[in-house]
Amino acid sequence: MITLKDLAAAVGVSASAVSLVLNDRHAGRVNAATAERIRTTAAEMGYIPNVLARGLRTKRTHTIGLLSDGVASIPFAGRMLEGVQTAAWDAGYLAMIIDTTNRPELIAQSSKSLLQRDIEAMILAAEYHRVVELPPVPPTIPVVVLDGIPDDPQAADSVVPDEAGGAHAAVSRLIAAGHRRIGFCTVGGDRFIASRLRWDGYESALAEQGIDLDPKLVLALPDPSTSHAVEPLREWLASSGRPTALFCFSDQIAFAAYQVCADLGLRIPEDLSIIGFDDQEFIADAMRPGLTTVRLPHRAMGAWAAQRAIDRIHGDASGPPVSVRIPCPLVERASVGPPAH
Repeated sequence: MITLKDLAAAVGVSASAVSLVLNDRHAGRVNAATAERIRTTAAEMGYIPNVLARGLRTKRTHTIGLLSDGVASIPFAGRMLEGVQTAAWDAGYLAMIIDTTNRPELIAQSSKSLLQRDIEAMILAAEYHRVVELPPVPPTIPVVVLDGIPDDPQAADSVVPDEAGGAHAAVSRLIAAGHRRIGFCTVGGDRFIASRLRWDGYESALAEQGIDLDPKLVLALPDPSTSHAVEPLREWLASSGRPTALFCFSDQIAFAAYQVCADLGLRIPEDLSIIGFDDQEFIADAMRPGLTTVRLPHRAMGAWAAQRAIDRIHGDASGPPVSVRIPCPLVERASVGPPAH
């Protein structure tokens, strides 16, 4: 590592002069020409400030801890980490990330490890929209929950996607294309908060246009995977009462619908319009025709979480914790058309 003494020797000045210049405290002490030589030499030699040493002086480490539960292994959810890292870096902070790979027993120890490294704030990132149990954190450390709701809403800020708004936009798009028999392929049970919220968006979009909700046009699956959707969709779409358009809980379910349509000789969008949810890379953009879908705003949520943490650190955000919903935009591709006559 290049030190202040190394720079001082290279420029031919004292280490204290180098320190004054690099900390912008040289006015009236080091002349402009020398200061410029010090900065140029530091850049050429690849000098990096010792953050730990600076932290001892300023009581600030400019480090945010990010504890996730498997986010790093999920392709589209990984954008949350990108959002956190980019926003933190732009503000002069480092995001120190630990991913527990879906092992709950590691959360407490991982949290302690981050706190032992003098982080100034902690972000807890969930792999999907759910209630997040907060680990023990000193009240002086700001906490932000990313893609989840804290089990104690008074202890942490949070940011989640506007699931209902995204579903409403999707169904409204199908209605605008002329569809009235719009099916919803959802996920049953209480596992996903998103199931209830996306149902709310589906129901409200139909009601706004005076379309009666037909229970026969709702298919509940055990989970959002492709494998569990193929056979139920095959039976449903082969019937005479099939919908003319389909809103899917996930892009993986939409992928199953594409496979079933190919097997049954149904054309997309001529015989069946389809909209997914997630905008999952290598699925939504790789289908033919391209899948119109709702994008989960993972990167924007990550950026908001980092900025909120930094604002809390600096006192720019005060008052009780808030929960923010980030809009889910509709990504138009080629899987929506008017109903067949």
